[in-house]
Amino acid sequence: MSVTSLVAIYFIVWWLVFFAILPWGNRAQADVDGDNMAPGTAPSAPARPRLILKALITAVIAAAVVYAVNVAMTSGLTLDDIPLPNPLDHTVESG
Repeated sequence: MSVTSLVAIYFIVWWLVFFAILPWGNRAQADVDGDNMAPGTAPSAPARPRLILKALITAVIAAAVVYAVNVAMTSGLTLDDIPLPNPLDHTVESG
């Protein structure tokens, strides 16, 4: 697989994982300290979003996913190699 393809897959996976991780551990400003909210923000805005930590976690997870995809694609593994149940087995008459 080319480096350009890996970078494109990494970019897509990174954003998907990032949006999945964003809500982890967020607490609203109103829940943490309702009296000292930042001016001009909604009460439901995160008090401490910790975006750098979440970006680093995302980078590690995305790298692992892209590595697994690359290994699977370069090893010659196909969907035919994965044992999946046949949904039509129950419709075949035996006898």
